[in-house]
Amino acid sequence: MKEISVQELKSMMDAKEDFTLIDVREEYEFDAANIGATLIPMGDIMERVSEVPKDKKVVVHCRSGKRSATVISALEQNFGYTNLINLKGGIMAWAAEIDNSLNPS
Repeated sequence: MKEISVQELKSMMDAKEDFTLIDVREEYEFDAANIGATLIPMGDIMERVSEVPKDKKVVVHCRSGKRSATVISALEQNFGYTNLINLKGGIMAWAAEIDNSLNPS
């Protein structure tokens, strides 16, 4: 599975690269702290798979990187995705290394 660091994601954002950012946490987690991703909770991803593009980079994140890795594995195995990238450390790493004003408890 491809992974990127929060620094690499920040560089992609700063460069205004064409990619999709998906947050697979629950709505209450997203409401508490988010980094501008599209919210598709892990439990909804299979019904909302049409919202996950196959034609450009898609970075998937959660709180720590575990749920997003599970989602990526499922999408790769069941739907043939090859363009998904896991955010190492998730929003916890983002809060620690990029924006310490976030509180993703």
